[in-house]
Amino acid sequence: MKIALFSDIHANLPALEACFKSMDEQQPDAIYCLGDLVGYNIWPNEVINEIRKRAIPTIAGNYDQGIGLMSNECGCAYKTEVDKDMGKISISFTNSIVHDEERKYLRTLPAHIKVEFHLNEDKLNLLLVHGSPRKINEYLFEDRDEKSLLRIMEQAGADIMCFGHTHKPYHRILPTQPGENVHYRHAINIGSVGKPKDGDARGCYVILTIDADSSVTNAEAVQVEFIRFEYEVEKAARAIEDSPLPNAYAGMLRNGF
Repeated sequence: MKIALFSDIHANLPALEACFKSMDEQQPDAIYCLGDLVGYNIWPNEVINEIRKRAIPTIAGNYDQGIGLMSNECGCAYKTEVDKDMGKISISFTNSIVHDEERKYLRTLPAHIKVEFHLNEDKLNLLLVHGSPRKINEYLFEDRDEKSLLRIMEQAGADIMCFGHTHKPYHRILPTQPGENVHYRHAINIGSVGKPKDGDARGCYVILTIDADSSVTNAEAVQVEFIRFEYEVEKAARAIEDSPLPNAYAGMLRNGF
């Protein structure tokens, strides 16, 4: 089974359209969205409706939660006062343009999706979250301590855990129960479609492949492919510059940070 996973579109319609074009070429068996549909650009309603039109199972991101509740907080961990000030402009602007029906949709998105596979004599549990199973806006960066990451996954009962929020893609294979009965867990950050932060301005999503012989005892049994795709970055950047949003967000798109 080929599963396409994408996240953190952040109202970037040109990026989402290019993402769907790329996904259509991949012909996945299933597609899931891991949240943060809105914020930081001018097309929140259009992004929401494109995802709804395709009937894609979607979980709430922290930004979706904030806008769904018409809050002035998005749950973002801004590091500087400048970032905080820009963030206030972004959530205020997004709240001002999101329509009632789209806001209701955001407010009713689930917190996580769990998919259980029965393969031979193994169960394989796939858990989809936005930040972490513990908190919608928890950042799980690639340098997270292995014991901490394993503890989070074990407590959530996840053999494969896919998440977004940091906008920085990675795949870590974490062995537990050393010895003959080793159990492998996979932590996968799927990156960002519409606001990459890893120095690559191209959008990113993941193709996760699980086959009939996949097993928790085989580290290579789960295949993870990061797909990078080009999109009209300038169109998205200029849309920001022509809006009340801070121009700095346009520069971030152009530079992928």
